[in-house]
Amino acid sequence: MTRSRTVLLAVLAVLGLLAAACSSSGTSSSSATTTPTGGGAEWSGNTINVPADYPTIQEAVNAAQPGDLILVGSGIYKEAVDVETPGLTIRGLDRNATILDGEFTRDNGIRVLGASNVTVQNMTARNYTGNGFYWTGVTGYHGSYLTAYRNGDYGIYAFDSVRGQFDHSYASGSPDAGFYIGECFPCDAAILDVISEYNGLGYSGTNSGGNLVIANSEFAHNRAGLVPNSGSYELCYPERDTTIVGNLVHDNGDDPNTPAIDVAKLAMGTGILPAGGRNNLIQNNRVYNHERVGIGLVPFPEENPKDDLPTGDELTMPCSQARTLPRADKASLPGTLLWDAMGNTVKGNVVSGSGLADLAFGSLGTTNDPLGNCFEGNTFTTSAPANIETVMACQNPSGAFTGTLDLATLIATERPPSGDYKTQPVPPDQPNMPDAANAPGMPAVNVPEKVDVNSIQVPAAK
Repeated sequence: MTRSRTVLLAVLAVLGLLAAACSSSGTSSSSATTTPTGGGAEWSGNTINVPADYPTIQEAVNAAQPGDLILVGSGIYKEAVDVETPGLTIRGLDRNATILDGEFTRDNGIRVLGASNVTVQNMTARNYTGNGFYWTGVTGYHGSYLTAYRNGDYGIYAFDSVRGQFDHSYASGSPDAGFYIGECFPCDAAILDVISEYNGLGYSGTNSGGNLVIANSEFAHNRAGLVPNSGSYELCYPERDTTIVGNLVHDNGDDPNTPAIDVAKLAMGTGILPAGGRNNLIQNNRVYNHERVGIGLVPFPEENPKDDLPTGDELTMPCSQARTLPRADKASLPGTLLWDAMGNTVKGNVVSGSGLADLAFGSLGTTNDPLGNCFEGNTFTTSAPANIETVMACQNPSGAFTGTLDLATLIATERPPSGDYKTQPVPPDQPNMPDAANAPGMPAVNVPEKVDVNSIQVPAAK
């Protein structure tokens, strides 16, 4: 359950002071003053060095107290780290040389379990059967200057967590998604200045939204670029109120050897595809070179659903309340539940080089109903339906609503099988966090940063 930031700060500050007074014996930890991300009240804590003070990251985490900064030196750390202490900052001294390696036998590189305000910075996680970096059940999280590659599920991942940010990070070679934020509403989260490539999906977010911004990032050479989606297989449905702005989305679907789960194979060859999403804003992105569709508003047909479509107050409830609602009787549910894309706005984007349509809308239900979706001010050549900015205009739509996307045919089309995530290429070195050795600890308190959506322009092509 989300606690207020004021209470959390007070509790962690007290714990941090206690830690400073009673630091672990037998180490050479030095005292340090840490400042939350974005400024604010100071935290007192220790600096713990790996491997000087403790030989493994897990041992350092186990010894740490809230507010501590764990500095991890260069080296390959063959471990899976679980974090259950709030307010820690875990930082590598060299992003490209501080490497957690799962050897394809361990599940997660760093997993933060219910520990709020934990920041992880400037390191790499590779070769895990699950995820590279993973936060679950937390209030406050921050992943910055991270590299995740060749991981068997997600690269950088937040689930059932709120008030967080991923920035200046890179993810590749995951069958599901490079970046994922799911099961939260309102999420109060941001993904900024990241690169996601050669994954099944560049970004996936099931049942997430509400002050969730994805901006100034690049999604390329995945099976599909950004695919926010709805489904009752996770809680807090549907996906809604996500802002996708100022991103460079290109050449997704051009590599059939990338790893891919079934949804990624189904969506292959598309740029931005909010499947069954509602009330999303897709603005000022540059989207090009896709086999199928640049930006498409489409439904998600969920087989064997666990609940019926939400209605009324359920659509505005915070996730903390919605998760407690009783589910529909299984016998009353259809074999396939159709999550339509509804109320989405697509404007100011520059879209080109799409095989079927630069801009598209499709429904498996009544195809002459735009379901509140609208398009305006985009630069494009082809669309389905034709004249999409007239028949689906955001103000005073008019004209014949014909030629929508033929989804049935697309769904039935066979796609290339998944590649092996274990054999995906090693990415090039990525930029290091500035002054990683001397910067103070940065517990994830004042995140996400505020984003002025309307000031973000369409990025240049690469």
